Amino acid sequence: MGDTPGPSEPTLEQQIAAYQREFQDLDPQVEEIVSALGRLNRRMNVAYGRQTATLGISNAEWEVLKALVLSGAPYQMGPGELAKGLGLTPAAMTHRIDRMVAEGLVTRDRDESNRVRVIVELTAEGREKWLEAMRLATVFEEDLLQDLSQDERGVLGEVLTRLLRRVEHAQPDAGGRLTDLD
Repeated sequence: MGDTPGPSEPTLEQQIAAYQREFQDLDPQVEEIVSALGRLNRRMNVAYGRQTATLGISNAEWEVLKALVLSGAPYQMGPGELAKGLGLTPAAMTHRIDRMVAEGLVTRDRDESNRVRVIVELTAEGREKWLEAMRLATVFEEDLLQDLSQDERGVLGEVLTRLLRRVEHAQPDAGGRLTDLD
């Protein structure tokens, strides 16, 4: 199975051959799967980043919008909840929220029932950016999967979900990042 590598990136076949040369115990089938998933993830993140950039938001901001939407109406969360859910430090989350408040994507106010607690809330503009990003992502994702039948999509979804569950079980604390990205 060939792929189109980046400017200085070897093909999957070249990468696996080099790994096998240096590490004879390598299972090339496993390595092909894992390497393809890694490359797909990187390329999808770049594609999504390009899409969100056309909307004037970053992937980092998209993650906050998504977390607020997933929380359900009234689309509110505390900064600590957001930081934990996104695998960020409180300082990084504060920086991100500051930018998003300035851009009108979220508001940050004190909870009237508990003045110590801060609430971050999605604005109408933030929700519209989320919806626009979802529209763009849907087109990209349909294009990505266009060569797969409905049955193949179902099987792929089931297999990837099983792999994800295995990793989540083995690494329950690995949902966030090892380092802050902003």
